[in-house]
Amino acid sequence: MQEKFMLVAIEEALKAQKKDEVPIGAVIVLNDKVIAKAHNLMEKKQLATSHAEILAINKACKKLKSWRLLDCEMYVTLEPCPMCAGAIANARMKKVYFGAYEPKSGSAESKYKILTESGLNHTVEYCGGILEEQCSKILKDYFRKKRQK
Repeated sequence: MQEKFMLVAIEEALKAQKKDEVPIGAVIVLNDKVIAKAHNLMEKKQLATSHAEILAINKACKKLKSWRLLDCEMYVTLEPCPMCAGAIANARMKKVYFGAYEPKSGSAESKYKILTESGLNHTVEYCGGILEEQCSKILKDYFRKKRQK
């Protein structure tokens, strides 16, 4: 089941790539059904907060008519950054599955541990490395092409 939903997140990442956005995709699932999906749109929107995770959270909140996403799970192609991890915890999400690890700013376990920070009102379970090679390759290929230009 984890791979099924991560493949949807990868589809979102590929949509971002086609728009020359950093290829990260996020999907929010409730009761084994996708209720929201998004990809990075920072360049298009010229908003620093237009990360895939934030956009997906906004869509899910709108759909559920609540800021609390208590029983929801997120699938995202890259370990969330501090901003996104904070938003995930604030939304009271149940669990996050991510693909590639982010050693520079990953905020599940690589650099920071925001999702499980005991000082927050809510902690979020997580599981990393879901389709890691595929998720990582999309990002590496994107940045390799960017550097060649």
